[in-house]
Parts: sequence; structure tokens; C-alpha cells
Amino acid sequence: MEKDWIYLETYLLQQDMRIRLPKSILVNMPVEKGKTEFDIYYEKGKNVLILKPVIEGDNHE
Repeated sequence: MEKDWIYLETYLLQQDMRIRLPKSILVNMPVEKGKTEFDIYYEKGKNVLILKPVIEGDNHE
């Protein structure tokens, strides 16, 4: 695990492929329910998924 990672919660992947996000992201990140979109990245070498909130003006990199 990376040193700067913060563990929030463990969730089961739903049958319809949904992943529930922990409520603590609402307090710790600038996101809003029903409004914030996430870019999804996959780091193949480490088998890691990364969810990054889309901020206006982001270039998705």
C-alpha cells in the first residue's frame, strides 16, 4: 500500500457493477452527491483502480 493512501472503507462489488462510496468522502473531498463525476484510472502494474473527481478545467490526465 502507498504511504499517502488513506483507508476509508471496504465494499462489495454489486451484481450490476456498482461500487458504493463511503460517506466519509463527502467530508474529506470536494464532492457532491448526484453532481460530482469521477474519472476512473487503472494502474496495471499494481492492480489499482483510481477514482479522481472531475474538476472544471481538468484535462483528464
